[in-house]
Amino acid sequence: MENNRKVRIVMYHYTRDLVHSRYPNIKGMDFPLFKEQLEFFKKNYNVISMEELLAAANENLDLPENALALTFDDGYIDNYTFAFPLLQELKLTASFYITGKTFAKHELLDVNKIHYILASTDIKRIVPDLKKKLDFYRGREYDYPTNEELWQTYAVDGKYDKKDVVFVKKLLQTVLPEDLRNIISSELFSDYLGVTEEQLAYELYMTENQVRVLKNNGMFIGLHGYDHYWLGNLEKEHMEKDLEAALEIMDEFIDRDNWVMNYPYGSYNQDVLDFVVKKGAKLGLTTEVRVADLNKDNKLLLPRFDCNDFPPKSENYKNF
Repeated sequence: MENNRKVRIVMYHYTRDLVHSRYPNIKGMDFPLFKEQLEFFKKNYNVISMEELLAAANENLDLPENALALTFDDGYIDNYTFAFPLLQELKLTASFYITGKTFAKHELLDVNKIHYILASTDIKRIVPDLKKKLDFYRGREYDYPTNEELWQTYAVDGKYDKKDVVFVKKLLQTVLPEDLRNIISSELFSDYLGVTEEQLAYELYMTENQVRVLKNNGMFIGLHGYDHYWLGNLEKEHMEKDLEAALEIMDEFIDRDNWVMNYPYGSYNQDVLDFVVKKGAKLGLTTEVRVADLNKDNKLLLPRFDCNDFPPKSENYKNF
């Protein structure tokens, strides 16, 4: 009889009281729904710690029936103010994956600039404004296709986003040169948001002391890169530099011989996998949606469900 080594790993980002927040359109888990979902997990699953998952992977141990692990990406302050107290109240454990730059430099990540641009302004305004900026910079220092060609290529409906939102995200996350992405996202942020990037960065992310409190109260801390890059798209030297910086800044919170890598955007390549193994990673988390099986899966490429795949948001988990 095959031993039980399957686990559902669930991914969260923002967890907050959306209705009463300054940006109610940010795509996150509203706190009342989050509470309902954790109660659903507690009733229907055995919520395990990342330490238990590491031990099962490293020592070929069984997992409990209906094992489920909770993961929180990016190091947002609302994971500390909303998620952490509820986890303690329900006697549940979770793992938190911190992007090193967020508390090393208190700088707003490009990914979050994009989130807040989309949450603060109608997409019907953002797309034309973005196209104007593309026209302005095209041919000056930067060479890229026409707006029509870019739209035809990248404006495609996604799992959760309509094609116009996908278009904005794609261009500002990967398609344009990195320095131009930063320039345009900062310009749009300045145009639409009533705060500076620095102000939002201090409001948005956990501090080093808050991460320390999580760890001291039994939560697991893992790596999520330094600059939240698409690691699989970087030149090898740039990728290694990013991960070295992340390891350095997170050194206090991880075991250098037994840590977990959570790939930003789920992006990796063989160079990334080789490097994290060399540096002591024992597990890796992706954004592929299905049940993880330690008997069959590459332990550096474990799949995860999105929190929206479970009640009360949806019943999508039943398809797996």
